[in-house]
Amino acid sequence: MYSPPKRRRVLLLSTVHSVIDPRIMGKIRPALLPHYEVYCALVKTHSADDSLSLTQKLNLHAFANFRRLLWRLVWLHPQALWYFLKIRPQIVHIFVAELLPLAFVFRWLGAEVIYEVQENLYKKIPLKSYNRGWFFERMFRHFDQQARRFFKFVLTEDAYLQEYKNLLRPFAVVHNFAESRWLSWPLPQPYYHSPSFFYAGVISLERGFDTMVAALKKVSLQYPNVHLRLFGHLRISEESLRDLSDYEAMQNHLTFYGYVSQKQAFEYAKTSLAGIVLLKPVGDYVDSYPTKLFDYMALGLPVITSDLPLLKEVIEAHKCGFCVSAYDADSLAHTMITCIENPGLMSQMGRNGKEAVINKYNWEREAASLLNLYEN
Repeated sequence: MYSPPKRRRVLLLSTVHSVIDPRIMGKIRPALLPHYEVYCALVKTHSADDSLSLTQKLNLHAFANFRRLLWRLVWLHPQALWYFLKIRPQIVHIFVAELLPLAFVFRWLGAEVIYEVQENLYKKIPLKSYNRGWFFERMFRHFDQQARRFFKFVLTEDAYLQEYKNLLRPFAVVHNFAESRWLSWPLPQPYYHSPSFFYAGVISLERGFDTMVAALKKVSLQYPNVHLRLFGHLRISEESLRDLSDYEAMQNHLTFYGYVSQKQAFEYAKTSLAGIVLLKPVGDYVDSYPTKLFDYMALGLPVITSDLPLLKEVIEAHKCGFCVSAYDADSLAHTMITCIENPGLMSQMGRNGKEAVINKYNWEREAASLLNLYEN
């Protein structure tokens, strides 16, 4: 009696990314499921109930959440090896550089390794305020160079090819463009009598939080009900927050929701005027697309983003938002007021953004590149 061949088993592994990570769980896993038997080992959310529910429904192992690299090495990496030995995948797709030493163990045990580069650490390490040290940096550089000889690579930005020129195995650039499911959402219907703006992503000074707060204060002088809703991990110390001259005065105009699922966050986008994604020209930000740029466009949110050439190219070509300096609070405030006072323009920009995602910046096009790499 004929029995179809077993599908190859894949492990998507990260000791940093959450079990509700939109790229791994929302894009990569669904793209692989029709072709592979997919297992995941990721980090628990803040809600234990959410993590437990997911582990019961999916082939998923949920790690504890440790911010410090040392504790992840001590506690999570042995768990990752145990889970690998338990399920014995033929392919392991890793998403953080700290797993490179363990990936060579996986390779020795017979698995093929795909290493996904989501940030250029050669430029990013100097910006990090924790998990640094000469030993960690030296280990990263050594294993990153060795990985170029033995592993397949997924690069999330074209610019990373400038650093990763000497790859000996197949590779693919797989951008983190928007899921098409957000295109079905109706255009936002903002409350102009109580205007609010939307931010999703890591909240840090490098991502313009200080400029946003200063601009918000200027806007509040003319529109006292203005509000900024922020979704994501707060990566600013209490001392640094206190040092922001306008932060205390603006606290009632800011709401921090923490790291939640995209669907939970995007519900608030339905009544927002625009989405803000304000990167300063530091580290690899100059060469990188912020993921939320395309999510905002898919949702029909006009975008307020940095005046970096890579981002201006998108915004100006599709007329879906505004570009301002990430250091210029006056320009940002003027742009926010423009959003409040021009509802017709906002609706047109929202439609333009959706159209651009339909034609170019959607995940389905990128998923094909990912599958080609897996099947190479």
